[in-house]
Parts: sequence; C-alpha cells; structure tokens
Amino acid sequence: MTKKLLQICNLHAEINGIKIIKGFNLTINEGEIHAIMGPNGSGKSTLAKIIAGHPSYVITQGEIIFNNKNIISVAPEIRSHLGIFLAFQYPLEISGVSNIDFLRLAYNEKRKYNNQLELDPLNFFDFISKKLNSIDMDSKFLTRNVNEGFSGGEKKRNEILQMALLDSKIKILDEIDSGLDIDALKIIANGINQLNKPTNSMILITHYQRLLDYILPDFVHIMQDGKIQYTGNAELARELETQGYNLLHTRNSK
Repeated sequence: MTKKLLQICNLHAEINGIKIIKGFNLTINEGEIHAIMGPNGSGKSTLAKIIAGHPSYVITQGEIIFNNKNIISVAPEIRSHLGIFLAFQYPLEISGVSNIDFLRLAYNEKRKYNNQLELDPLNFFDFISKKLNSIDMDSKFLTRNVNEGFSGGEKKRNEILQMALLDSKIKILDEIDSGLDIDALKIIANGINQLNKPTNSMILITHYQRLLDYILPDFVHIMQDGKIQYTGNAELARELETQGYNLLHTRNSK
C-alpha cells in the first residue's frame, strides 16, 4: 500500500502582511518525484521555506502533514531531524567554520535526536569520504570554510553532499540547477538520482525543463498566484519549454 509522506492542505501564508501562498494543496507519496514550475513571484521558493519551517513566514490557514504529523508548529531543526531537507537556491557562506565540522555537527545532532551514538571525527571522516564519491567532490572541500570561495557548482554539490549525509525522507531542491553549466548539471543530477529510494520522495523547484531531462518527475505542477493551477506528467515540462506559461491559460480555458 502506498504511504502518504507529505500532505499540504489549503495552505495560506504571508510575510510582512503580504499574502503569498493562497490555498495550496499537494499530496506526495513515498517514492514520488514532484516538479514545481511557475513564473517568478508565483510562490515556489516561499513554499519550500515554509515546509522547512522558515520563521519569517506566517501560516494563517491550513495544515502541513508530514509522516502523519502536523508540523506547522514544529521548529525547523526538529523538522530536519524528522526527515525534511531543503537545498537552498543561494547557499550561504559561513566564515570560520570548516565544512567537515559543520557536516559532522549536523549529522551528529540528528543521531542524538534518534538516540544514536555520535561519530567521532575519525569515523566521521571515513563515513563522509564515501559520500563524496557519489557527487564527484574532492575531499579538499571538507577542510575549507562552508561554501567560502566555492563556485556556484561547488556550492550546489555541497548541498547535495548534505542531502546524502542526512538521508532525509523528503528532499526539497530549490532551483538546484540555477547557475550550473551542462557538465555541472549532469554531475548534480547523477548524484541526486543515486540518492533516490523507494521510501523517500523529492520536490524539484525549477524554472527550466533541462533539469528534468536528467531527473524524471512523476508529476509536474504549474504554480501561479500562490497555488497549483495545473498538474501533468513529465511531458508538461517539455510543453512549457516551447509554449511558455501561456500554456496554462490554454489548458484552463478548456
């Protein structure tokens, strides 16, 4: 029997009194990949931050049910421990904190939450080194400060490294393809595909169909004005590439 992993029901949210999410509904089952596309300002990135628990957004109505638990009042770090991961469109640089220390702290915090023993630095290095291979990332990036001096592609690979490390139940990738050349995109996509599991799910937020050439979605949703306006399969993304969002008006007028 297919298990529902995430249900978003009639979600309304705002920031600084401005309504952005306006009656959003979505159900994601285990093993599914959902792509969310839409014009700028449609609320895609806002939705990703709200699911992850960004404190700046106020939910005025609706529910977010993750693994049969309403997480609207759950703190961001607990959501992470429960199995929600967000890869940022613009990963932050953190001066003075080495990448390996950051990753080990994040990993061990999740282990503590699950009543598991923490890994010491030596055992963690052996563990993380195996993860590096899946995304073609050099171990020298472990000793550098978090994202400091990283290229756009290296920052995105670092996000995927975190994703591989935490092995979350639902992975939200907010425009992971932005700023990548075709070679970097292929490497990132290959790493993402290797991390797919039948018990996990994924939300891909993107403007472009090219990412979906390498990561095949089960569903493509067009988001506009704070909610999903139309849903189709992978072919919908190809149609958007040629027709643009005028396609939405054509479909809805039928």
